[in-house]
Amino acid sequence: MTLSRIDSQAVTGVTPPQQQEAMIREVWETTAANGPAMTMARKMIRSVILAPIGWLLLAPIWGKRFLGFLPGMSFLTVKFTLTNRRLMIRKGMKAHETSEIPLNQIGEVHTRTDGNSDYYSTADLDIQRKDGSVAFTLKGVPEPESFRQAILQARDAWGPYL
Repeated sequence: MTLSRIDSQAVTGVTPPQQQEAMIREVWETTAANGPAMTMARKMIRSVILAPIGWLLLAPIWGKRFLGFLPGMSFLTVKFTLTNRRLMIRKGMKAHETSEIPLNQIGEVHTRTDGNSDYYSTADLDIQRKDGSVAFTLKGVPEPESFRQAILQARDAWGPYL
């Protein structure tokens, strides 16, 4: 798969899907995807005495995330990629797709929040097929409402042409 990069497009995502697959938006899974550890860290950080222990609990998770930005270390990250043809979850050294759904098969996208959502400004997105079954869940999405709207707009704009 060859994606047209955002910086090589005159207007993001305007490449017709029949010509070439073009990336519309990509976000990285946040640390909030590690639910139980993040809940414990959040509770500890809110107390004055246990805050340093909470920060230490977060350190390896944040370290993994920041190492993912270094060349050759991207295998530590999970990316959610929206193109003019499909929505994908990509993992691994070369960011291979582990799950995907074509835009014309996306029904609804629901935001699911928990106790950590407000604290970390994230949520999980449930991607449903047109028949109502859940295709997959994007965990720990930053700016979830914005990404949800991008998915729905891409589905409405490009889905009928696939």
